[in-house]
Amino acid sequence: MEYAFSPSKGAMTGGTVRIKAVAGFALVHLAALAGVLLLPFSWKAVALCVGSYYLRMFGVTAGLHRYFSHRTYRLHRGWQFAIALLAQTSAQKGVLWWASHHRHHHRQSDKPSDIHSPLQRGFWWSHIGWILSDEHTNTDYGTIADFAKYRELRWLNSHSSIPTVAYAALLTALFGLDGLVYGYLVSTVLLWHGTFIINSLMHLIGRRVYETNDDSRNSFVFAVLTMGEGWHNNHHYYPGTAAQGFRWWEIDPTYYLLCLFERMGIVRDLRHRPAAISAQQRG
Repeated sequence: MEYAFSPSKGAMTGGTVRIKAVAGFALVHLAALAGVLLLPFSWKAVALCVGSYYLRMFGVTAGLHRYFSHRTYRLHRGWQFAIALLAQTSAQKGVLWWASHHRHHHRQSDKPSDIHSPLQRGFWWSHIGWILSDEHTNTDYGTIADFAKYRELRWLNSHSSIPTVAYAALLTALFGLDGLVYGYLVSTVLLWHGTFIINSLMHLIGRRVYETNDDSRNSFVFAVLTMGEGWHNNHHYYPGTAAQGFRWWEIDPTYYLLCLFERMGIVRDLRHRPAAISAQQRG
């Protein structure tokens, strides 16, 4: 099934759409909508959805992004596996797949070879098209060789659906249909789009504080929704720090939690804001 839409229309360009991926993506959305419409409303279910969303968002932001992609802190091997396991409950494929593609994105950000630039292939491609096509299904183990040496991470990467299915089953066992619908399905849909927005909208709308070689931008609203990832221009300006909010009002819950875990001895060698950036913000 071939698609060749115009980039100017913001759709998918080239490649073969993976029918199973599209069907699964659509099914989760439809099941979440059906569940919300059919189940009686309760604030407990909403709280479960929000809690599940932010728990797994932390797995994405602290694990997939700031740890595996950028190595902004260190973990013992056991904690490393734990954050990878949590991250893969987000149903965003394997940990090594995610990090290898993100590293490529930073090297080629908004250039023609960037795998999900909205400036190159349009909004829909950068938001979901690149994930559903067959162009980027493989993991580049050479790009992620520092973590690919761990056999447990390679196993997780090859069995990416096991953590998210197990998580869905656990929520169902603990909370019944509310757990399945609100704790898993609805929160997963929100988590997908919360993550994908950083690839798409955060290269199109928002404020540019720093001159970078791409069109990355900052957004307070999306920072709240993604535990600090909305300070995307900050991040592209200095990707080597675990902090993405540079100013006092740029809230970054992921970084605050990492600082807490550093005090607890779980996180080691956390890369804080460089002195030069901290001095800029004071000025």
